[in-house]
Amino acid sequence: MIVLTKLRELNISAAAAGIRPLHLSAASGLVCLNSIMYVVADDELHLGVFSVADRKPGHLIRVFDGVLPGSKAARKRQKPDLEALAFLPAFRDFPHGALLAFGSGSRPNRRRGVLLGLDPHGVICGSPRSLDLSPILVPLNEEFSEVNIEGVVVVSDELRLFQRGNKGQAGNAIIRFQLSTVLDALQSERIGAIKPSAISRLDLGSIHGVPFSFTDAAALPNGDMVFSAVAEDTEDAFRDGPCIGALIGIADNNGDLRSLHRFDRPYKIEGIDARLDGNRLDLLLVTDADNPDIPAVLLSSTMNIPDL
Repeated sequence: MIVLTKLRELNISAAAAGIRPLHLSAASGLVCLNSIMYVVADDELHLGVFSVADRKPGHLIRVFDGVLPGSKAARKRQKPDLEALAFLPAFRDFPHGALLAFGSGSRPNRRRGVLLGLDPHGVICGSPRSLDLSPILVPLNEEFSEVNIEGVVVVSDELRLFQRGNKGQAGNAIIRFQLSTVLDALQSERIGAIKPSAISRLDLGSIHGVPFSFTDAAALPNGDMVFSAVAEDTEDAFRDGPCIGALIGIADNNGDLRSLHRFDRPYKIEGIDARLDGNRLDLLLVTDADNPDIPAVLLSSTMNIPDL
């Protein structure tokens, strides 16, 4: 069992929040750059920005226009469902790289994304650039009965998407695209369908009949990928269910499963940042509370990987 330590709740300053709750509740993706922690939440039109070094309330950066309904059911129907956040290395219009927020693709209104440019210090600069991710996500309907992207990482010259399974469709998969093809497409006004170069399907096991399914991922320097997964008792990619288990796993550069490690508590972990220090893997993780009145939390954990 890997021990989890709670570090803080993802509270938002009153000045940044306005009339909204003073927290993020449905954290779903995490990227740390220097001392800045960026968090997407699947029921928000904003990106959360927090300090890694302290527990001060964070602030918000708007990424989509509009206002989401207050009621949970209506909000769920209309939300953009940003489930993944990734750092992209420098490319044409972004000399210092960018953050890519990625919609799950589980409904037509969830095929949007956002590019956020960065300065040399990893601070967001400029205006968000909205993206139509349909050319990437729609072709995946040929491979999966329900598309549900939960993680995005860059490994060498590839962009890799992590497809999440559920009780109705248990298959998890790592979907690989040529990074240059995707980056060119993201900056083009007229693009056709983009097909993946490879798909690796993984069985993560189950607990009490509920399969473990991907919730996020992070890349290591050697090309291995660290991912989080939970056993959420739900039959499809739309409805929530109780979380009865959580784990971390490692897949190698080819997408083959190397190891799985259970967490000591069944937090619904939906975002992960992983840093390697020798053979020690330091983790930061964020949770989805599945309740708008409950703040998401930031957790930490450490594990040794002797064979890296």
